[in-house]
This record gives sequence, structure tokens and C-alpha cells, in this order.
Amino acid sequence: MKYRDRAGNEFIEANSQEKFLEMLYDTSFGRRLLSILVKPGLSSFAGDMLDTKASKCLIPSFIRQNNINMDEYIDTDFESYNDFFTRKIKQSARPFDMAPDVLCSPCDAKLSVYPINEDSVFSIKNSVYSLEKLFDSQKVAKRFVGGTLLMFRLTVDDYHRYCFPDGGEKSGYRRIPGVFHTVNPLANEKYPIYTENTREYCLIRTDNFGTILMMEVGAMLVGKIANYSGKKFVKRGEEKGRFEFGGSTIIICLEKDKALIDADILANTSEDFETRVKMGERIGMKL
Repeated sequence: MKYRDRAGNEFIEANSQEKFLEMLYDTSFGRRLLSILVKPGLSSFAGDMLDTKASKCLIPSFIRQNNINMDEYIDTDFESYNDFFTRKIKQSARPFDMAPDVLCSPCDAKLSVYPINEDSVFSIKNSVYSLEKLFDSQKVAKRFVGGTLLMFRLTVDDYHRYCFPDGGEKSGYRRIPGVFHTVNPLANEKYPIYTENTREYCLIRTDNFGTILMMEVGAMLVGKIANYSGKKFVKRGEEKGRFEFGGSTIIICLEKDKALIDADILANTSEDFETRVKMGERIGMKL
């Protein structure tokens, strides 16, 4: 996995997880094992284990291995590993740009941006996706024809709470049951993971960017997408929800001609690099 930060520095993630995923998705034994690992029941069981007090023993090594700066987070005694994983960050560590014409990232993640063509289709590496299948709704898909899809991929070292990128009127949630593939790009080359994984979305009639769709996608061993409220008026930067353990993805769809994404992010995606972004930072501007 390749990504760049906003200063243009390049990074390549190559670790033991990559080798394990290659085994899962590229070998016959791995695919048999995969059929078990992606089942919702296993993710639910893993989540239950990580809610126990005994799971606290995993926290120190996780902090060391992922170089997490705990000074950025609210100091507390964690009751479990999941309590640690969903820890709250200090507001000063993630200031949210409140300028109304600025489009902000809703989370810490690695971001890629894709155009939605006139057939409501977008492509990620070797997989072609239709919005109708992603949303399980032709009506919702038509709203975003010619628009832009922003894919925020969270990894285990990211802050796993997320917020609303702009204020406005939010709909209720629609949940689409599915399985739990990893959201690692390697898996996307083998399976249309974003139309197979469990996911949940709402529509937000925003103050500045038209109607946006915001979707949370669960991933392997992420048994819970925890969104906080149903239909309501929301504020820019207000916390929307959280993921429990694992990597996961947030998708935002913008209507046509509502925002212009920053040039460095567009260039990085075109060159097959993700862009490292932080919650609250600018990623585009209102048109």
C-alpha cells in the first residue's frame, strides 16, 4: 500500500499482514479459511472478546507497535481493549476548519477520490462498482451521477471516531447486511468488497455542499458500526459515530459540481497513491 502525506512525502506499508492477506486471497487453502473469517458471527465473537477486562493486556504492545502518541488522547483508565480502541482524542489535537466554503475530512484516514460517471459507476483498481449495488438503491444512486466519491480507508493505527463534514439535516440510517472482508487494497483486487461488506449510510442535506451521502463500511473483525442518532439536524464537526476494532472505511458521495477536491489529493489518486488526512483538515472547496 502506497500513500503520501500532504507535504508530498511517500510511504509504503509492507508488513506481515500483507503476507497473510496474500495467503488468504491467493491460495485455495486461504480462500477456504477466508469463507470462515468473513462471517459476521466471527467478527461479533472477536468484538465480545475485546470487550473483556482481560483484553487490556493487549493495549501496551499495540501502542508500541503502531507508534501511537497517547499525549493526543484524553487520559483515562481503559476498561477493555475496545475501550482503548475507541478512545477519544483531545479537541486541540484535531481542530476542525469551520470556514463554510471548506470541505473537511470526517476522520483520520488514507483518502482516495474517484469520479462517478454517467452510468453511476466508479472504478477502484481492478474492481468496477455501481452505486446502485453499493447503496442497494437505484433512486439514491441517480442523485450522485457525475459527482465524486471519496473513500477514507482507516487502518488500526487511526483514530476510529468520525464526524459530520458539514452541518445540515440528516436522514435516518439504512443498514445493508453483508460479510466482513478486509478493506486492504489487496482484497479489492480479488473481490468487490464494498458491495459485499456490511455497511450503513445516511443522507445529509448540508448547509454548503448540497446533499451528501455518508456511508460506514465494516471490515474483517470489525463487528460493530456504532452511529449515535437517527434523523436530526447536525453541526459541522459533530461526532457521528465510531468503529470498534479493526480497519474500516468511510465513503462520502458528493453531487455534481458541489465541491472541488484539492489538487494534491486528485493527483495522488491518479498516480495510485492514497493521501494521509486528519479529521477536520481541508480536503476541498465549495464550488
